[in-house]
Amino acid sequence: MPRSTIRRAGTALAAVTSLALAVTACGGTSKEDVKSSGGSNVTAGKADPNAATKKGLTVGFLPKQVNNPYFTTADKSGEAAVKELGSTYKEVGPSSATDTSGQVNYVNTLTQQQVDAIAVSAQDPGALCPALKQAMSNNIKIVTYDSDTNPECRNAFISQASGEDLGRTEVQLLAEQIGYKGEIAILSAAQTATNQNAWIEFMKAELKDPKYKDMKLVKVAYGNDDAQQSFQQTQGLLQEYPNLKGIISPTTVGIKAAAQYLSGSKYKGKVKLTGLGTPNDMRKYVKNGTVDAFELWDPAKLGDLAARTAIALVSGQITGKEGETFKAGDTTYTIGKDGVISLGKPTVFDAKNIDQFNF
Repeated sequence: MPRSTIRRAGTALAAVTSLALAVTACGGTSKEDVKSSGGSNVTAGKADPNAATKKGLTVGFLPKQVNNPYFTTADKSGEAAVKELGSTYKEVGPSSATDTSGQVNYVNTLTQQQVDAIAVSAQDPGALCPALKQAMSNNIKIVTYDSDTNPECRNAFISQASGEDLGRTEVQLLAEQIGYKGEIAILSAAQTATNQNAWIEFMKAELKDPKYKDMKLVKVAYGNDDAQQSFQQTQGLLQEYPNLKGIISPTTVGIKAAAQYLSGSKYKGKVKLTGLGTPNDMRKYVKNGTVDAFELWDPAKLGDLAARTAIALVSGQITGKEGETFKAGDTTYTIGKDGVISLGKPTVFDAKNIDQFNF
């Protein structure tokens, strides 16, 4: 719904770059122009880290898929952070992780509703850009989380961890489990998923190390973050490659579906499975011997940081420029190149520690 507060035009205009800063309702406003340079998110203007946190804002969350437990966890935490900071939260989004046109429509709707900021996990790096740029031209701050757009289409990206850390550590985990020998496959989400593709490139780079000379990546399959499709893709991989020794699935939906298939098949304990999963989804598969170890960041922390970053942007405490720092909760973050903010290193879950986590 439209905001209950009325936007007022401020008298002062501060110039900024590739970021559109949202106008706030009460207690004065500021506007900045959007300027892109060479396709990167470069900001011309200065942040005021001591600026007051603005209240009475509306922050819209747009996950890749609303019925995905991973995003439910992330967005609930985002909601709690928004409310804690004195603003209003709303969530919209498609029920399919491949409904890019649906995501575009939701961005347009949030723009029409004049929200102050949008936190979006993009299904496609470029398809959302026209709608997001339109939102930015309407002084709406854009934060991407979990899966990025092209840098010029948003103010900041909340990265789960560095893409290199995630891609390389998943190969390392699987290699240890299969003794650095045998055929392996990757079960990804959609072919257009920005984050998945970035991690896979780092997986391939890691596999070039001589210590993996006896491991061979035979196929990258796509389950489109759909449980049934991911289950079927796992079955198909094992039929196509009967000597397969391991599978990496860098998607919470995919790894759970693959574990479900393996746990009820003759491959249980023989074909190793790792990737990115939630402890609650994977606990029973770790305990029944289907999965030795997997990893993930805490999605609740991801959603929390996305919300706090959005409000910091609207408040003018940051602009998204490389080198800026800001405090979110008890942690101080530094903004990296192209407005990327890294949540931290992933956590490895196994039988020894999995019961310590509940998400």
